[in-house]
Amino acid sequence: MEQNRMQNPEPQHPKVVKRSVWLLSIAIALFSLLLLRILYLQTFRYEYYQQKVIDQVTTETEVSASRGGIYDRNGTILATNVTTYRVFISPSSLSSLQAELNEEGSDLRLDDLIATRLSMILDLSYDFVLRQTTYKKYLDRTIKKEVSEEDADLVRAFIAEYSLQQVVYLQTTSTRFYPYSTLACHVLGFTGSDGAGLYGLEYSYNSYLSGKSGKYVTARDARGNEMPYEYKEYISEENGYNLNTTLDIFVQSTLEEELKSAYLESNGQNRAAGMVMDVNTGEVLGMAVYPNFDANDPWTLDNQSLTRLYNSGYREDSDEYATLKQELLQTMWSNKAVTESYIPGSTFKVITASMALEEAVVTESDGFHCSGSYTVLGQRIHCHKTSGHGSLTFEEGIQQSCNPVLMQVGLRVGTSKFYSYLKAFGYREKTGIDLPGEGGGIFIDENNFTELDLAIYSFGQNFNVTLVQQIAAISTVANGGYLVTPHLVSSITDRDGNLVKTFDTNVKRQVVSTKTCQRVAKILEEGVSGSGGAKNAYVAGYRVAAKTGTSEKKNAGSEGRYVCSTVAFAPADDPKYAVIIIVDEPTSGVLYGSVVAAPYVGNVMERILPYLGVEAVYSDTELAKLTAKVPNLLGWSVSAAKKQLASKSYGLDVKVVGDPDGVVRRQYPEAGTVVERSSGVVILYTDKGAEIETVSVPNVTGMSAQAANQTLVNAGLNIRIKGTKNYLSGTGCVVVSQSVEPGEVVAKGSVVEVTFRYLDAVD
Repeated sequence: MEQNRMQNPEPQHPKVVKRSVWLLSIAIALFSLLLLRILYLQTFRYEYYQQKVIDQVTTETEVSASRGGIYDRNGTILATNVTTYRVFISPSSLSSLQAELNEEGSDLRLDDLIATRLSMILDLSYDFVLRQTTYKKYLDRTIKKEVSEEDADLVRAFIAEYSLQQVVYLQTTSTRFYPYSTLACHVLGFTGSDGAGLYGLEYSYNSYLSGKSGKYVTARDARGNEMPYEYKEYISEENGYNLNTTLDIFVQSTLEEELKSAYLESNGQNRAAGMVMDVNTGEVLGMAVYPNFDANDPWTLDNQSLTRLYNSGYREDSDEYATLKQELLQTMWSNKAVTESYIPGSTFKVITASMALEEAVVTESDGFHCSGSYTVLGQRIHCHKTSGHGSLTFEEGIQQSCNPVLMQVGLRVGTSKFYSYLKAFGYREKTGIDLPGEGGGIFIDENNFTELDLAIYSFGQNFNVTLVQQIAAISTVANGGYLVTPHLVSSITDRDGNLVKTFDTNVKRQVVSTKTCQRVAKILEEGVSGSGGAKNAYVAGYRVAAKTGTSEKKNAGSEGRYVCSTVAFAPADDPKYAVIIIVDEPTSGVLYGSVVAAPYVGNVMERILPYLGVEAVYSDTELAKLTAKVPNLLGWSVSAAKKQLASKSYGLDVKVVGDPDGVVRRQYPEAGTVVERSSGVVILYTDKGAEIETVSVPNVTGMSAQAANQTLVNAGLNIRIKGTKNYLSGTGCVVVSQSVEPGEVVAKGSVVEVTFRYLDAVD
């Protein structure tokens, strides 16, 4: 029976069979899904998971590309790079190495050692460095960036001393460096901690300058230690391109020096700005803002901003203090010449005159009368000379900056034409200069522009322009009527000097005729060399065309504050360069552009024109007033010395103390001193032991030019004129300062530098 059962087993229950089939099906399905998943991962996600594995066993260290340099037009480096180092540690490797030391029975605490030594070498807090060692899961924690070569050597010695090559690392980096620190800081801008440009040309051309970083890939074992060399890979970086700018370091430094003097002498409160531009090409040779900042340390406020911050009354740890500091930094960094607008005042009269002459609604000799005001649409508008100029021609009206004359001429042009010229001269559009954050002007809408608006606009009030717009418009008048785009970069080259990109002159349009421009230039030049309001911009040997301006600020909280400015171009008969200087909110002295800005525009012209190859052409009167540098006459015979000083090269008088036939043993002024030819006297001593004649320096401040000159000469002193050399014309030229204090006793023949200003010009 049992045997039969074994030979003929009982059939399985249907439910059991069904369950088995289901289980088998599920198993096959799951296995199939697993196979499909594996196939998907191996086929479609292979690269992703391969990278995940690589990331777990490798580390990548970025190799920064060398940022391109920035050069002036003569190849002088303005922005470059210096080699520095990043010091970092591997807390993960530190943990492994500490475990090995513990197993060996060492009681050395690596975290304390590293924190102690690195904090001392790198001038960091012990707690900061120690905290970085606690991030055990990290392979890279930065301790300090931009470490100098000297400190890096100390770190290397520390690593070698304790065999910490797998824990403490030095990575070569490149740090931006500006050799001239503050020079052209607002133009160049600066870079951030990541090396990217934040302001100025550094920002505008960042994509060209920055290049492309490389990589250094290192394989590591399970403990985070580097594996042998064959597991390393280096991906080369691509260095950035160089910028070749239109800036000239001499012109730039000259502009900055004169701008600083203008601002400090007038006690400016809201910064000053200036530009020098080639009127024919739009190339900017100089652009400056004062106060400036150190591009190598842009996070430190200038002294004026620091004073405002300290006087705010906010606690240093308060949110208000932090907010104000950031606002002051933003203001300090901003390029006032490009980003801010101002009321141009009477400098705009150059543009009104150009419109009127082009439209033939006036001639130079047309007569006008100024009673001190002019009424338009029932509103009485005053001239800056409230007593009135009386009868004068259009030419004289420009030179004397008469508001009623310009109002009448502007009304002759008409609202429609006037507004179209505003657009044509570029005031209703941005110039397109290659700097970030360019601002625009502020004007009444054309549809709402009335004759009253026109009358006020005609002498430069009630609207705003940017400084770069104004110099572009003035350059249009200077170059024969063509509006050009100001620009700062002439070309981009690679490291081998190969040309990548060039930037040529961009002429937008012709606005007025060359003939009109020549007529305006003549009017402006005669206003400088004659008795016009721009006399303080006079430069001997050069025909300078200039216009001054003073505008009262109208925005809330600024009542009673002014912007003083002067624009000029030269030579007037063949214009090449334009200069503009504005001082915002001057508070000391005579608050007119003719005094605050014009002398410094003249100084810039006097210094840069010979340097730029513009030859001086002197009149006979100017030749008589030229300066001479006293030669070294020691050891010469008196007769030879006299002959030399009387020559055409010097034209100086001589006084001999001692033997008239002897040898020169001492001289005053000393060799190399500059004196005026017209009154210069050199005192020669033939006896080396003779007592030197002395004199008490008189006080000439406030005297007229002739009186001061005569007073110093009568005292046996030499005069050195600073400021206008045209001091014999006009009636308002007086001494505003002298280099040697009154009452000081000096040797006869010594030089007293005297600064002259015309204070009778009131625009």
